[in-house]
Amino acid sequence: MWLKPEEILLKNAFKLWVTEKDNEYFVLQRRRGYGEGGGGLTGLLVGTLDTVLDSTSKVAPFRILHHTPDSQVYWSIACGVTKEEIVQHWDWLQQNIMRTLSVFDSSEDITSFVQGKIRGLIAEEGKTSLVLEEDPEKFREALLRFEKWFELPPEEKLVTYYSCSYWKGKVPCQGWLYLSTNFLCFYSYLLGSEVKLVISWDEVWRLEKTSNVLLTESIHVLAHGEDHYFSMLLHLNETFVIMEQLADYSIKRLFDKEAFQREPALSDPLQITKRGLEAHAKSDQFRTFFRLPKEENLLEVHESFLWVPFSHYNTLGKICLSENYLCFASQDGSQCHVIIPMREVVNVEKPDSSSRALTVCVRGKRALRFSEVRDYQRLANTIRSRCGISASPQHSASSEAIRGECQSLINHFEDNPEDVTLMVGQKDSSKAVSTEALMTVFHPQDVENLDPKMLKEKMKEQSWNIHFSEYGRGTSMFFTRKTRDLIVRGVPEALRGELWMLFSGAVNDMATHPGYYTELVEQSLGTSTLATDEIERDLHRSLPEHPAFQSDTGISALRRVLTAYAYRNPKIGYCQAMNILTSVLLLYAKEEEAFWLLVAVCERMLPDYFNRRIIGALVDQAVFEDLIRENLPQLVEHMTDLSFFSSVSLSWFLTLFISVLPIESAVNVVDCFFYDGIKAILQLGLAVLDYNMEALISCHDDAEAVTILNKFFDSVTNKDSPLPPTVQQASVGNNDKTSHLKVDISELIREAYEKYGNIRSEEVESSRKRNKLYVIQTLEDTTKQNVIRVVSQEVRFTAAQLDELYNLFKRQHFRSCYWTMKSPALLHHDPSLAYLEQYQLGFQQFSVLFSLLEPWAFCSTKSPLSLWIFRLIDENQDGLVNFKEFCCALDTLYNGSFTNKLKFLFKLHLPPAFDLPADGVIRKSPERGRGKVDLQAYLKQWQNEILKKEETIKDLPRIDQTQFIQFSKTLYNTFHGDPEEESLYRAVAHVTSLLLRMEEVGRRLQEPSSPPESTKPASTADIPAAAAAAVEEEEEDESSPKEAPTTPESSATTGSHDSQDAGPDLTETEWSFSFEQVLASLLNEPALVSFFERPVDVHAKLEQAKVAQLKLKANK
Repeated sequence: MWLKPEEILLKNAFKLWVTEKDNEYFVLQRRRGYGEGGGGLTGLLVGTLDTVLDSTSKVAPFRILHHTPDSQVYWSIACGVTKEEIVQHWDWLQQNIMRTLSVFDSSEDITSFVQGKIRGLIAEEGKTSLVLEEDPEKFREALLRFEKWFELPPEEKLVTYYSCSYWKGKVPCQGWLYLSTNFLCFYSYLLGSEVKLVISWDEVWRLEKTSNVLLTESIHVLAHGEDHYFSMLLHLNETFVIMEQLADYSIKRLFDKEAFQREPALSDPLQITKRGLEAHAKSDQFRTFFRLPKEENLLEVHESFLWVPFSHYNTLGKICLSENYLCFASQDGSQCHVIIPMREVVNVEKPDSSSRALTVCVRGKRALRFSEVRDYQRLANTIRSRCGISASPQHSASSEAIRGECQSLINHFEDNPEDVTLMVGQKDSSKAVSTEALMTVFHPQDVENLDPKMLKEKMKEQSWNIHFSEYGRGTSMFFTRKTRDLIVRGVPEALRGELWMLFSGAVNDMATHPGYYTELVEQSLGTSTLATDEIERDLHRSLPEHPAFQSDTGISALRRVLTAYAYRNPKIGYCQAMNILTSVLLLYAKEEEAFWLLVAVCERMLPDYFNRRIIGALVDQAVFEDLIRENLPQLVEHMTDLSFFSSVSLSWFLTLFISVLPIESAVNVVDCFFYDGIKAILQLGLAVLDYNMEALISCHDDAEAVTILNKFFDSVTNKDSPLPPTVQQASVGNNDKTSHLKVDISELIREAYEKYGNIRSEEVESSRKRNKLYVIQTLEDTTKQNVIRVVSQEVRFTAAQLDELYNLFKRQHFRSCYWTMKSPALLHHDPSLAYLEQYQLGFQQFSVLFSLLEPWAFCSTKSPLSLWIFRLIDENQDGLVNFKEFCCALDTLYNGSFTNKLKFLFKLHLPPAFDLPADGVIRKSPERGRGKVDLQAYLKQWQNEILKKEETIKDLPRIDQTQFIQFSKTLYNTFHGDPEEESLYRAVAHVTSLLLRMEEVGRRLQEPSSPPESTKPASTADIPAAAAAAVEEEEEDESSPKEAPTTPESSATTGSHDSQDAGPDLTETEWSFSFEQVLASLLNEPALVSFFERPVDVHAKLEQAKVAQLKLKANK
C-alpha cells in the first residue's frame, strides 16, 4: 500500500528493522519478529508494540523507504502485509521510477519527484476507494491491520476502529476494536499472547452500556451465549452508537427486510461509512420527532432564537432543515416546537444583519422570526430556493405569481376560517369515497338541545379555539406544554379528526399526494388476494355494536381503506387489529384522512407492528417489561416472571387499548398516542398496573390477574363523553355490572402523565433498539429449535451437533448476503414460510459448505460431483436445498451403514442427479413465498411424506456403462489422500474386473452364439486397466514431489480415456449392473468395507468448518 511520504529517522530503527533489498534511492525492510526465524525476544517485544501503538511503521511487517545518497533523511513511501505485496511495489519502482531519476541534477528534485509521484498514486487509488473518512491516511493504516489480522474477504467494509480493552475473564487485554459492516472484531497481542475475536452482527443478542465495580463504564455484547466486555474507550458513547447502528442495520437487512427495503440509503453494504451511519441516525431521529415522511432527510442544523409571540420572549433552540420542511425545537425546557412545510412559506424577508435575523412568512398572515443565526444569509437563500423548488409548476414562473397565489389563499382563509384546519389542495374525490367522518353521519350534534355533557364539550372546543388564536392553527401551529395539557383533558369530538391528522403528520402526507387515495381505491377494488380474503372475513368484527358499522356505509368505507392500504403496501398487506384501529379512525376522520392516518401509524409511529411476526409489538412489550422493573419494584418482587404482562399487554399495544376499553374512553387514549407516540401507551400501561397493584400482588395465579385487569377495564368510563348510550360500551364484549369502582379515563391519563411523564422518547427509542436484537434472536432461536426437533427424528446426529450444523448452514446462507445488494438467498428468505424453508441454499452456497463438511474430501466446490449431490438431495427440484435435505445427506455419509453410503454414491450416478442440462445450469421453480400461500399444496406435500414408503435396494434402476465408469472414478476420488490409498485402488480394480466378467458370462448364456474375439479383452480388461493405470499414476506422482500432484479428477479422467480407447467396440454390446451386484462385489473387499465403516469425528469436522467458513472468498 502506498503511503503519504513521511520523514523518519532511521538511526532509531536499526534494532527493529532488517534490510532485505536496497539500491541508490530505495530501501526495502522487514520488521523483526516477522518472517524467517521470528526474531526471538526482540521479535516478541516488537509484536507487542505493533498491537498497542498506533503507527504505520509499527504495524506493517514490510516497508519501502526513499532516500538520496547525499542525505541522511529517509521517507516512508509504502508498506505491505505480505512480502509478495511489497515486492510488487518494489518492482514497480524499479521499472517506472529508477530510470527517470537519472535525469535530475539535485537530490531535492529527486525527492520532490518521488513524493509527487507517490501522492499521485494515492490520489488515483482514492478515486475508486470506498474510504470516505476524515483522516484517509490513518484509516488506510487501520484497514491494513484489519485485513492482516482477521483475513476476512476483501469485500468486507471497515467502518471505523477504536483503541480499547477487552476483558478476557478478569484480565483486560489492551488492543483494537474494529467495526465493519458485518463483523465486530478485536485484536490484542501482548508479550506473545494473541487474542483475536470475530463476531458477526447477526449473532448479537444483547448490546448495552454497563458498569460495575471493576469496570466504571463498558460496552457489553452477548453473542452465542458468551458475554464480552469492552472498556477504556476514549469515546464510549460514540462507539456504542456506531455499534448499535451496525447491529440494527444487520438485523434489518438480514432478518427484517420489510423495514429495510424502506431505507434505500443503506441498501448497498459496500457503501456503508461511519459518516453515513451518523447522518442516517440523525435523519431518523429528526423524522421521528417531527413526524415527517420517510423521504425527508436532515440537511442542515442551525442554532438560533425564535420569537414566541404568545410568551413574548425569545426561546433558544435549533432550526432543522430538510428537503421540504423547516422545523424548530426549543432547548430551554419549554417543550416548544413548530413544523413549517415549505409549501406554506410565502416569503423570506430580507435578513437583518445587526441581529443576524430572518423572518419566514407563512400562509394565514403569520410570520416566524429567527434571530442570532450564525449563517443567516445562506439559510435565507436556502429556504427561498427550496420554496421555489417545492412550488407547483404552474405557479413557479415568478415570485410575483407565487405571492399573488398565496395572497388569494390568505383572503380565502380569512373569509372561511373553518377551511384553515387542513390547508390541502386535493383533487375531487370519487363518488365512491366517503367525504364525511362516520360520527358526524351517525351521531350529529344537536345544537339546540345542550345537556351538561354537550355544554362541557362546547367549553372544550372554546379552549381549543383560544389555543388556536394564540398558537396558530394547521400545519404551522406551535406545539407547547399547553397543547399537551389540553390533550390530556380530552379532545372535543368535532376537532378530533383534524388534530389526529396534525399530530401524526398525516396532514403532510395527504397534502403532498393529492388524488393518490382515490387512484388506489380504483386500482384495488375487485382484486382478490389473501389480504382481501382476510379483510372480508374481519369487516363485520370491527366495532360490531356501533351503528356506523351496522350499515353498508361504514362497512364499505372500512373495506376501501383496508384494501387500498393492502394494495399500497403488500409487504404488510392486512393484519388483525388493523380493522379495529381503522374503524375508530373512520369515526372521526374523513375516509381519505383515515387512510393517511393508517399509513402514519403502520409505517412511522408503530414500525413493524403490523407484519407477520408483529416484531414491533414484541419489542415494545420488552420495553414495557424494562419500565415495569424500573418503576414498579413491588410488582417485580411479587411476580418475578414478567412474561405474563407481555401476553396480557399485546392487545394494548396492537389496538392502542381500543379492544379492552369502552370506545368513548379508548378515543382519549388515541388522542394521547397521536401526540406523544408509543410513550403515551407505555405510560398508561404503567398507570393501569399501578392502579391495580394491591390486587395483582394478592392474586395467586395468572388467570386471577387477567380477571382483575378485565374488571378494571370494564369499569373505566368517560364521564364527559357526549356519545349516546347506543354508541357507548360498543367495543367491550362483557357488559356485566360489577361492584368495581368507576374510574374516569381523563383521571387515569392525567395520573399516567403525572407519575410517568418523565419517561423520555429518546430513552424509549434506545430501549427499542436494544430489545429488538433480543426479540429477533429469540424468534430465530425458536425457529432453530423447531427445525432441529423435526430433523432430529430422521437423522442420527446429536442435538448439539444439529445445533452446530444449523449455525453453519445459516451462516452460509448469510455469507451470500453480506457483500451483495440483492442476493438470491436474501430474496428467498421469508419468515412466513414453513420453518424448514426459511433458510435455504442455492447451488453455489451449498457446494462451498458441503466441501467443508463432507467426510472423504472427494467433492471440491468446482467438481461436477457437488452438482450431482445437490440435484440428488433437492427433492422438489426447485434449485434450493433446505436444512433437512442437507442434514439427511450428511447423516448418510457420516452415520449411515455401508449399504446406505454405497446406495447414496450409486444414486449420484443415476437420473435426475447424473442427467444434467447441457449448460449445467440449475433450473429453479417459480418464486416461493410470494403472494398467496398455497395451503393445498402444503397439505399434499405432507400427505406424500407420510405415505412415502422406505426405498429398497430392489427399487433402484440398473447402472449403465457410462454411469458405471463415472461411479468407478468417484470411488477413486473418495480414496485420494487416504493412507490405504493403494490397497483401496486395487480393491476397486478387482471389483470392477469381477463385475465385468460376471456381465460377460451372463451375456454369453443369453446369446445364441459367442461374441467376436475382439470384444472379449475390451470387455473384461477395460475398467481394471483404467484402475491400474490410475494407481500407477498416483504412485509416480507421490514418488516425485517436484511435479504437480495429480488430482482425483485427473486420474479418473485418465482411466476414462483409457477405457474409451481400449474398447472401441464396447458400444455395440451395452452392459449394465444392478445395485445388488455392485454391493455384493464390494462386500468381498474388506479394505473397502472398513474404509466406508470407519467412524467420522463429527466434532472435529464441525470445528474445522467453523474456522474455514469465514476465510473463504465471498461468493458474488
